[in-house]
Amino acid sequence: MKILTTQIRGLLERLADGQEENIDETARLLAQALVGEGRILIATFDEMEAVTATALYGAEPLQGAVRYTDEMVPTKADRVWLLARNANHPDALALARKLADQFIPFAALTSGPADDSNELADLAFTYISTGLKKGLLPGPTGERIVQPHALAALFIYEAVKLSLDEMLEDDEEF
Repeated sequence: MKILTTQIRGLLERLADGQEENIDETARLLAQALVGEGRILIATFDEMEAVTATALYGAEPLQGAVRYTDEMVPTKADRVWLLARNANHPDALALARKLADQFIPFAALTSGPADDSNELADLAFTYISTGLKKGLLPGPTGERIVQPHALAALFIYEAVKLSLDEMLEDDEEF
């Protein structure tokens, strides 16, 4: 338990230190929907559904958030937040291409680095990487186990929400 706690703490500290600017940029992008006539469409895949559940049904829901579905037709006023475990997730990439073709601004969060081989990062207006490449702990046969993608995404969600709420509060003062 101590090793797991140490590894999780290290992961969260790396995210807080290394992704602060990207978190603020994502909050700014999503805020655009709320100061206009748009919605925040949350498109999550696999275990990242935890973020959608938190944004919609958590103790402090995300203002203006709705679950993205394939039947939706996003407008220019909407902003989409796309979350997937991997940057090469086929459904996430298909959605990213569709949004880019329609000039709908979107943010993305995955584990992949924002490098030249990451098409999703290239298409997104803002991009956050969890940096999770393998499990945090060694398994009994040498493999790496414990891949807390959803935990990292929930941490980032809370950081984005804090920044977004602060921006909206500041905006109301003017």
